[in-house]
Amino acid sequence: MSLKKKTFNEEEILIYDEAVIYKRGDIWQFRYWLVKERRYVRLSLKTKNQVSAIETAKKHFVKIKSETDSGKTYYSKTAKDGVLMYLEYRKGHIDSRTTKSIVKGRYGTIRAHLEHWLDFIERDTKLKELDRDSCANYAKDREKPSATKTTALSTIANEQSTINSMMKWLHKKGEVYIDGFDFETISIRNTPEEAVRRSSFTDEEVWAFRLAIPKYIEEAMKDLNDLENKARVLSAHYLLIASICGLRTGEQKQLKWKDITFQNQTIKDEQIDFVKISVRKETSKVRKPRVVKLRDKEYFDNLFKLTTPTHTKKPFAENFVFSFNGINVVSQRAVTHHFKKILEAAEIDVGKRNLVPYSFRHYFITNRIKAGLSYKDVADMCGTSRTQIEKTYYHIDEDILTTQAMAGYYTIDGMIVPK
Repeated sequence: MSLKKKTFNEEEILIYDEAVIYKRGDIWQFRYWLVKERRYVRLSLKTKNQVSAIETAKKHFVKIKSETDSGKTYYSKTAKDGVLMYLEYRKGHIDSRTTKSIVKGRYGTIRAHLEHWLDFIERDTKLKELDRDSCANYAKDREKPSATKTTALSTIANEQSTINSMMKWLHKKGEVYIDGFDFETISIRNTPEEAVRRSSFTDEEVWAFRLAIPKYIEEAMKDLNDLENKARVLSAHYLLIASICGLRTGEQKQLKWKDITFQNQTIKDEQIDFVKISVRKETSKVRKPRVVKLRDKEYFDNLFKLTTPTHTKKPFAENFVFSFNGINVVSQRAVTHHFKKILEAAEIDVGKRNLVPYSFRHYFITNRIKAGLSYKDVADMCGTSRTQIEKTYYHIDEDILTTQAMAGYYTIDGMIVPK
């Protein structure tokens, strides 16, 4: 039986014996009982004229009936509902022991990607109204520069991948009719090489950045009881260390003092200080532990001496490195804010480049390749694959090109001579 209601008053008119029109005040309304969903569809026909109301009601009926007969449902969750469902699903993968395991930082990235999608698609949009072309202009819309920044094309490509991963999951759950969007292909400008060029430092800029830090924190060091001064000092040390270690943001922020080992070794009759950084499996994006050994021991040593007296958490080894009490890690918002301030202090001309704290990782990788390390060695240090290093960093720097071209040669008095 299609109708829930069996009796009707004089102002209710049956349409095709399955739908009804009726008046609310002077305006005609449409009502249709959905058997499978056990809910009414109620729509205003926006007319006082009965003939017009009947014609409009028939059009609504035909459209709804054809969709429901084909297996579609009329009522749908909104885009916002879909995102919340997917985020709840992904939250269960944080530090899990499954193949879908993610770190907390990655979850935050997924959430940020989907927030941008909600801004584009509008939060109240019905999921079942979406089709494969609904996001055709997503990249173009996200490329528009805002008052504060321009979104990198590589970021947009990553957002599109996240969005389609969500759509694939929602499709399996029966919440959408499609398993992904046909996004507009990202511009050819978005080669991995170009993306790195636009978001990396030069050697001179990194040195200028490092030299600007002592003066930048000088005033704040006078009163470390002030929360803003603490954030300034911690952010500066975080960025200083980021410029030498090549760690991902999540890996660096989750470092604890148990992960840091100070060493002194004799190499060719020379005493050399080292710092050994152990990246734990649970904090690594790729879920693989690794060790990074660096010569810039003093950067960690200075931070150790500065923060240790204020630590409250016991045992000491469990204290976070970038924290004054060992518990509360400096926020990414503070790091980003002071990063921009130090760029200004160092008089680094950003231009059209998308420089962010993560740019230090790009610089670290490029610098190690220029120093002659193999792609495999660099990949091992940075917790990624050799293929990814080759794909992203091959031919990105003129010095690397020159080094490759000069392989097997040396110079005498400015003359190039084969070995």
